[in-house]
Amino acid sequence: MGTSESDGGTAIETTVLITVTGPDKPGVTSVLLAALSRHGVSLLDVEQVVIRGRLTLGVLITSPGDPEELQDQLEDAMATVGMEVDVEIGANSVSGAPLSTHAVVVLGSPVTARAFSTIARTLAAQQVNIDSIRGIADYPVTGLELMVTAPATVTESAGKETAGSDGGADPHAAETRLRTALAEVAGKENVDVAVERAGLARRAKRLIVFDVDSTLIQGEVIEMLAAHAGVEEEVRKVTEAAMRGEIDFSESLRQRVATLTGLDETVIDQVAERIELTPGARTTIRTLRRLGFRCGVVSGGFRQVIEPLAHELELDFVHANTLEVVDGKLTGKVIGEIVDRPGKAVALRRFAAEAGVPMEQTVAVGDGANDIDMLNAAGLGIAFQAKPALREVADTALSHPFLDAVLFILGVTRDEVEAADARDGLLRRVPLS
Repeated sequence: MGTSESDGGTAIETTVLITVTGPDKPGVTSVLLAALSRHGVSLLDVEQVVIRGRLTLGVLITSPGDPEELQDQLEDAMATVGMEVDVEIGANSVSGAPLSTHAVVVLGSPVTARAFSTIARTLAAQQVNIDSIRGIADYPVTGLELMVTAPATVTESAGKETAGSDGGADPHAAETRLRTALAEVAGKENVDVAVERAGLARRAKRLIVFDVDSTLIQGEVIEMLAAHAGVEEEVRKVTEAAMRGEIDFSESLRQRVATLTGLDETVIDQVAERIELTPGARTTIRTLRRLGFRCGVVSGGFRQVIEPLAHELELDFVHANTLEVVDGKLTGKVIGEIVDRPGKAVALRRFAAEAGVPMEQTVAVGDGANDIDMLNAAGLGIAFQAKPALREVADTALSHPFLDAVLFILGVTRDEVEAADARDGLLRRVPLS
């Protein structure tokens, strides 16, 4: 309703939507509100956005006086600061609009107009409304965040409604369909598209674990060790088969470690010194620690190689295999229970319990079939440059080789990251090859 009448039947309030546009500059809001204050209006809603120095400011009010007189005075006031104003008298005053149900994050290098158009068209086909769009990153990838509202059910092109087994509407059908449809777009358009539930759940994540090989670091440590034994190619083939889920990980690890028999233990330190972090790894962990995250690694690799790196990155916990060393030589065996696919999920649950963090507030990042159980156990499972077996079960998949894209999935913007880095004297952008 555009107007309301008091109990006495005399005072009538009119709802007015005021939209101010023009070059962004200091003082615009204060001039607008000063003009409004002279009319005794009440604020219902205020929203502002600045794009490339161009300001759009919207204010929804109720006015007890003559709205046309208010309009004339607002136009005069805003003209003094070079702004245009549009006044809609009798605007819809319905408040308490439902919150967005999901966040859709689009990452690409670049995000083309064609890709975004296809995403928008796909959302519309799923009867998903785009509530807002904002840029969240311009480096090392372009990132856009869409807050959307998805229906509980969606209508097929034939007019049939998605339903549960009991014939009623399936409340998860829209989300499943949305993820599937956008995953298809992502593959065709060479972008990453992540879908998350919006609201407090998205911002409540408190603990994150990373796989190490080919996730937190570049390459596979076992292959680096194998190079010293002259069996790198043999080990690589077994590694790739295990990552695809074709060979049981525990057996594959035994086969690969056996090829290292007799190597001098100094090789471990040599390999540790040659480890290269995945681009964005330091930024990711540094930022997450600022946010209060507990950070750790769960790896099928080797503790002797990982621990120095974990200490450098100030990680909170490490779970990995231990190479057996006797008389300064590798025996070709590991000590204790092998950290395999189920063991990774067990480790995540243990870390979460020790930190007092519910599982729905955890995040896991990995790249291979060995990470499937861990990603399934986490509140949010992220496949990073992953094998198909993992991509199929992950909540979202990242194909670009920058680990800081994980931050954008969690709703952290590049501007926020760099502002924090600038305060600590750490801000820099490495040129992308």
